[in-house]
Amino acid sequence: MVDHDRFFFNNDACMTETELYTWLCSFIDLERGLGGKPCNSLDYIFLTEEHFKLDRMRILAELAGHPETCAPVIHAAGSKGKGSVIAMTASILEEAGIKTARYMSPHVKDWRERICRGTGAFFPEAVYAAAGKELQSIYNAYCESRNDSGDPTFFELATMLFFLCARIDHCKAMAVETGLGGRLDATNIVDPSVSVITAIEKEHTEYLGNTLAEIAHEKAGIIKKNRPVVAAKQNPEVLSILQQRAEEQGAPFVYAPDCMNIVDQQLHREGMDYTIAERTNIITISGMPLTGMVYADNAAPAILAARRVFSGIDDTAVKRALAAVSLPARFEKVRINPFLIADGAHTPLSIKHCVETFCELYGDGGILLFGCATDKDAAAMAEILLPRFSRCIITAPGTFRASDPAAIYDSFCSAAKPCTTPADLSCIPHTAAAIEEAVRTGKERSLPVLACGSFYLAAEISKAGL
Repeated sequence: MVDHDRFFFNNDACMTETELYTWLCSFIDLERGLGGKPCNSLDYIFLTEEHFKLDRMRILAELAGHPETCAPVIHAAGSKGKGSVIAMTASILEEAGIKTARYMSPHVKDWRERICRGTGAFFPEAVYAAAGKELQSIYNAYCESRNDSGDPTFFELATMLFFLCARIDHCKAMAVETGLGGRLDATNIVDPSVSVITAIEKEHTEYLGNTLAEIAHEKAGIIKKNRPVVAAKQNPEVLSILQQRAEEQGAPFVYAPDCMNIVDQQLHREGMDYTIAERTNIITISGMPLTGMVYADNAAPAILAARRVFSGIDDTAVKRALAAVSLPARFEKVRINPFLIADGAHTPLSIKHCVETFCELYGDGGILLFGCATDKDAAAMAEILLPRFSRCIITAPGTFRASDPAAIYDSFCSAAKPCTTPADLSCIPHTAAAIEEAVRTGKERSLPVLACGSFYLAAEISKAGL
């Protein structure tokens, strides 16, 4: 057990959000690696069995009096889209007058983005302070219990902090996004009122499995006995696995594409308009800030999930909620001169959706700023991105995750060989310098800039104060 005494605070003192986050960061953070430092895939393989288990969460929950049961839970897993589905669901519940707590990761600008109200507003300072002090008392009791489950991780403690905040603030619903996978994720101690599975593709193969089927089984681990599950559009193989898991659990299965069609999508630079067509109903959404066809598709499972838990939600609440929902680093317009869009897309499928939206709104031939972690499929993303841009700048997505800009650059060079008009490629490993170069070039050439490949790159852009 790691000694965290130096991070404890006076029990009579009021803890700030910064102090609380500092304490959380003293624990192993698997988003970074062992001890809060960037790691490579071999570190993850070493950490998998030791750190991805639910024993610690169950002990912490017992010591805390099971705050994860304080309100109905909408629980979402998937490779892409789970964040936007959770944000939409939480926004719908809030608009319907249901006080909702929202849990998501990673954060981009402020760590409280992870633990907040359904609208995206932060909890009052007193809520974080009270929850933080309670969490530290729980951790002390955990250490004194002399169990052999090991020290909790950053994510496990952050998850418990969320449940405590929701209970202290008397929330009537919780919208919860898994951090990684599903079956062994720290959030999977919940008994959800409904589970949501968003689009699944190959990702995190070093600890979720090497095949789509293995990954789907891990994500399907959030489907619980007799609890309904809503699935977004899926690959046929994945859909079959989800349906089989639901049948085994006696869980009513709802496939969103069978219930709702998204039609009349219209993208514009300030958002998007679309119509949701149900069997006997039409809902028209105007000006949703989340821009991209994929977000329109994600609205269907969000609506279905919200209404599964609270059946009285009307169309007016849905319209107001979706017209207002927004998230950092989801096709976020950072500046206008030049247009700079930051997006956290970091898988081939999400990159495909992102670049299609960008080019539809701003045209081909813009500037690309790209940086991803070492565990991402840079070669596949390079093949999608390279033909659409006149200048590509490769960089590191900050220092939070391990990255190899030189290897990413080589992937882009390989992808350029069959192109008849290869993009102007360069590698600027220093993130701040790369951001400055992308903005300068975009301004000089009057070209739009797309920054993608990692939420952590988007966070670095936010820090740059553009």
